[in-house]
Amino acid sequence: MKEKDRILIIEDEPGILSTLQIALEEEGYLSFSAMTGEAGLLSLSKNPHLILLDLGLPDQSGFEVLKSIRKDHQTPVILLTARSSEIDKVLGLELGADDYVVKPFSPRELIARIKAVLRRTDKKEKSDESLLRIDVSKKLIFFAGQSLSLSPYEYKTLALFFKYPGRIFSREEIMDNVWTEPEDSFDRAVDTVIKNIRSRFKEIQKDFDPIETRRGEGYGLKEKI
Repeated sequence: MKEKDRILIIEDEPGILSTLQIALEEEGYLSFSAMTGEAGLLSLSKNPHLILLDLGLPDQSGFEVLKSIRKDHQTPVILLTARSSEIDKVLGLELGADDYVVKPFSPRELIARIKAVLRRTDKKEKSDESLLRIDVSKKLIFFAGQSLSLSPYEYKTLALFFKYPGRIFSREEIMDNVWTEPEDSFDRAVDTVIKNIRSRFKEIQKDFDPIETRRGEGYGLKEKI
């Protein structure tokens, strides 16, 4: 029997939270919740398959919570908000959200969005299994069936690339998403991490290089590997 998908709801309005929990249960999902950003981040240890994230949380902005999530996790995130401005939508997507739903919304619409995001995620994971695969819960990346020996910065950089194949990240964007120690944050540190990642792949397959370099722009994962 297929494991039920676990949905983390980070929402501080009891009425909306209750409605979401009932709708998810009726669709066969397992849900658990947090009513603050801090509690939501702590709940990531339960390894949800998808996160519903309200932007209007009492302790911090949902955008800040999303940024914190993306430092270590590539779990799909759907933003929930009462604000419908284009700027908010663009910012949320640029920070790594997978979809954006404006309140008020019908439970049926949200469930459809959840299913679509989970299908995309499942399809991508299956397509990577033959050559490249990431296990976010264990923070491991596999190539040709072998686990890559990566440092924390190397893993986080490659995990970021996995999320957006074909996209080129500037050194500054990589540092903003990956680096946690300010004293380690300098352009050449990114170059060193990329060099090391390439070496890890070449240890397994000498002529394999999945990293795309664009002079003056940055680095990313090749869209077609």
